[in-house]
Amino acid sequence: MAESDLITRFMPAQWRRDLDLFLVERAAGMNGYLLARQRIASVAYLQSLSESELASMGLSRSDIPSFVFEDILPD
Repeated sequence: MAESDLITRFMPAQWRRDLDLFLVERAAGMNGYLLARQRIASVAYLQSLSESELASMGLSRSDIPSFVFEDILPD
C-alpha cells in the first residue's frame, strides 16, 4: 500500500470536502480521484502548516486546493 493511499483514506473530512468541491467546480469531465491522488501529499503538507506559515507563503487554507492544482486547473 502506497503512502498516498493511507493519506487519502485518513484525511480529515473537511479537507476531503474542500478538495472534492474544488475538483467538481474546475475539473468537469476529469477523474477527480486520480488527479487528487497524485497530489494528496502536497495537500496534507500544506494543511499541516500553521495559519502564519501559510500567510508567509501568501496562502490561506481555502487557497490550498487551487495552489496545489494551479498548473493543471487554472482559475
